[in-house]
Amino acid sequence: MIFLYIDPGTGSMMFSLAIGLLSVAWFGIRKVYLKLKYLSPGREKIDDNAIPFVIFSDHKRYWQTFEPVCKELNRRGFEMTYMTMSEDDPALNACCPCLHAEYIGDGNKAFTRLNFLNATMLLSTTPGLETYQWKRSKSVRYYVHIPHGANDSTTGYRSFGLDYYDAVMISGKYQEDAMRELEKLRGLPAKEAVMVGVPYLDELAERFRESPELPPHGRTVLVAPTWGTSSLFSRFGEAMITALIKTGYHIILRPHPQSFTADKELMEKLMNAFPNSDQVEWNRDADNFEVLRKSDIMISDYSGVIFDFAFVFDRPVICADTKMSTDPLDVWWLGKPLWAVDAIPRIGPLLTEDKLPQIKELIDMALEDHSYTESRHQARDETWAFRGEGAKRAADYLVSKYEELTGQSGKPDNKLQNDKNGPES
Repeated sequence: MIFLYIDPGTGSMMFSLAIGLLSVAWFGIRKVYLKLKYLSPGREKIDDNAIPFVIFSDHKRYWQTFEPVCKELNRRGFEMTYMTMSEDDPALNACCPCLHAEYIGDGNKAFTRLNFLNATMLLSTTPGLETYQWKRSKSVRYYVHIPHGANDSTTGYRSFGLDYYDAVMISGKYQEDAMRELEKLRGLPAKEAVMVGVPYLDELAERFRESPELPPHGRTVLVAPTWGTSSLFSRFGEAMITALIKTGYHIILRPHPQSFTADKELMEKLMNAFPNSDQVEWNRDADNFEVLRKSDIMISDYSGVIFDFAFVFDRPVICADTKMSTDPLDVWWLGKPLWAVDAIPRIGPLLTEDKLPQIKELIDMALEDHSYTESRHQARDETWAFRGEGAKRAADYLVSKYEELTGQSGKPDNKLQNDKNGPES
C-alpha cells in the first residue's frame, strides 16, 4: 500500500482552488441560465436584470469611508446595494432605508460573486481590481474608486492598484498628476479623475468639533504604525517602547489590525513584554476616534492614520524612518519621491534609530515648536480639497454618472433579488 503525504499548506491551497473552481462553475452555469431565461420567446424585451448601484467593501473598517457618502445618497433617495466581506460590518445595521446591505462571504466565494456581478456602477475602496482575485465583470459598466486615506495612492497601494478602474475620486491635484504619469508609462487609457475631497475626514472633523472638552490629563503619546516588515514595531519594537516608558508619559500602543494576523508572533512578544499598566495601554478599539482625541502626539511610520491625526486634530506626528521598501509600490515606477515623502517632515520631526535615547526631547520639541503648525496646515490644504463638502460632491458625481450611463433618473429601483447575481450568500 502506498501512502501519500500532503503538507497542510499545500492541502489548504488545493482545497481553496477546488472551492474556487466549483464556485466559478456554479456562477457560470447560473449566468448561462439567466441569459437563456431572459432571451426566451414570449418576452417583449430583454431584461438585463442589472443591479443599478453597488458598493463593495472588503473589510468592516472601511465603513467609515463609505458612511458619509451613503448617508448623503440616502438623503436623496438613491438606492444602494452594499456588499461586504465582513459578517459584522456596521453597514449591515446602518439606519439608511435606501441602503440594502448583505454579507457575501470572504475569499474566493466573495470574489467569484463580484467577478460575475451584473450591475451598472460599482464603488469601492479596494485596490487591485483585475490584478489579483478580483476581476472586472463584463456585466458591470463602470468601476469607481474612492480612497480610504488622505494620501497618495502610489505610496499607499501596491503596483497596478488603480489601473483598471474607470474613475478615481481624488482630494488633491498631485494625485491626478501621478495617476496620469503612470497611465503614460503603462499605455493605459486616461481614467476619470473626480475632485471631491475626503468625505470621511469631513465627518471626523465634524465629530471632533461637537465632542466635549477632555478632562485634564498627563501628556499622552499614541504609537499607531502600519503592519509588516517595514513597520515601526518591526523595526524599532522593544527598544522604542522601552525608551517611551522612560519619558514618564502615558503611552498608548495601537497596532494596525492586520498586525495581529501578519505579525502575530511579534505582537504576542511585545504584548507579553509590555503588558497593560497605569502607564502603558494597548488599544484595539474598532473606532479610533477617542484614542486619537485624547492623544497629544502620535508616533507612526507611513500609516495613513498620520494624516487623519495631523489634519483633523491639528497635532504633530513623529514619523519613524523605517527604510520602507518602495519596490512593490507604484511610486517605484515613477522614480521620484511624491507628495507624502515631502509632507511627512512638515507635520513633525523624523525619528531615526539613533535618536531613540532622545525621544523625550523629540516629543517635547514637536509639541512646542509652532512652525510645525503652519507647515501642517499647508500640507492639509494640498491634500484635502473642499473641506466639509466631500460627501455632497461624491454623491453629485455618482448620481450624475448613473444618469449619464442609463439615461434614467438618479433614483434607481435597487431592490435585492437573489436571482440577479447568484444564490443568497
